[in-house]
Amino acid sequence: MEMDVKQVKSLALAYMGDAVYEVHVREYLLLKGKVKPNQLHREAVTFVSGKSQAAVILQWMNEVGFLSEEEARIASRGRNAKSGTTPKNISVQTYRYSTAFEALIGYHYLMKNEERLLELMDRAIQFVEERSE
Repeated sequence: MEMDVKQVKSLALAYMGDAVYEVHVREYLLLKGKVKPNQLHREAVTFVSGKSQAAVILQWMNEVGFLSEEEARIASRGRNAKSGTTPKNISVQTYRYSTAFEALIGYHYLMKNEERLLELMDRAIQFVEERSE
């Protein structure tokens, strides 16, 4: 079944991006030798939390030339999407930026831009790790 990814709603892109990034983070933690389930979960949360994702996308948006015009557009659409739900543990602004991050990841996944997708997810992990040191 063919899908025009450029027409997919931002929240649907974010839904996909959330799952893709979560799997990537879990694989990364396993490859690092983390094996205890509660340790895995705690560490995974530091990467996939709304606060971390918002910090990553803000860093990328402020890094001149890092995001292409198309990527910036996807992120802006994600940030401006009205979800109808409000997060319990983060501000609405932080939630919106985390949605922008997830939409961008979902977009690259659905576009099958595997090289750029991996680059973004790896950079996100690196950024979060450096921040938490």
